[in-house]
Amino acid sequence: MKQKKGLVVITLLIVFLVVLSMFLIKNNAVQEKKSTVLNEAIDIDGQPTQGEKSAPVSIVEFGDYKCPSCKQWGETVYPKLRNEFIDTGKVQFSYINVLFHGEESILAAKASESVYRQDKKAFWTFHKAIYEAQPRVEQHDAPWVTEESLLKIAEKSVPKIDQKKLTSDLRNEADILDEVSKDDALVKKHGVELTPTIVINGVKLEDPFDYETISRVIEEQVTADE
Repeated sequence: MKQKKGLVVITLLIVFLVVLSMFLIKNNAVQEKKSTVLNEAIDIDGQPTQGEKSAPVSIVEFGDYKCPSCKQWGETVYPKLRNEFIDTGKVQFSYINVLFHGEESILAAKASESVYRQDKKAFWTFHKAIYEAQPRVEQHDAPWVTEESLLKIAEKSVPKIDQKKLTSDLRNEADILDEVSKDDALVKKHGVELTPTIVINGVKLEDPFDYETISRVIEEQVTADE
């Protein structure tokens, strides 16, 4: 009887180890799908950036002002990210324009670049205000980004910005369009296909809304830098 009990225990132990191994293999596979390592670092020179330059972690958001998911990310994930990591000196955060929705995306990007050129700090206020002006999801495809709407958003959110200069940039300024084109080139270079796309120290996340993974990756990078 004792031998039989011993065999049963050993059998159960073997089964447990096999199941555990399968679970770990599957879990690792899932983790691998959650990120993609880029072949080259993203050039954030001249891009709107928050946080300490000496921060050990660089996060880049590729976003489109016409994208409902970008609006949602900015309202749900970004505030936690800023409070926990940007304001504490662990993360430097940059934003790059994506132009997936055509002329409206381009126009909003031009407006944000114009404001950034006039006042780098005002950019983030204007940036948030554009997303706040985005209509409900079921109406987001309807035209709402216009020269008039952007000027009104700027007048209300960043009143110190020169409206005449902003108008000129929206209509005629080639330098501003060049900045937008630089963003578009970065989007293509790094294979950005969805918005928002979040990249942490060269690691492109599969799920930008998975804050648990975002936090874990940041802490791992901070620890590696120590």
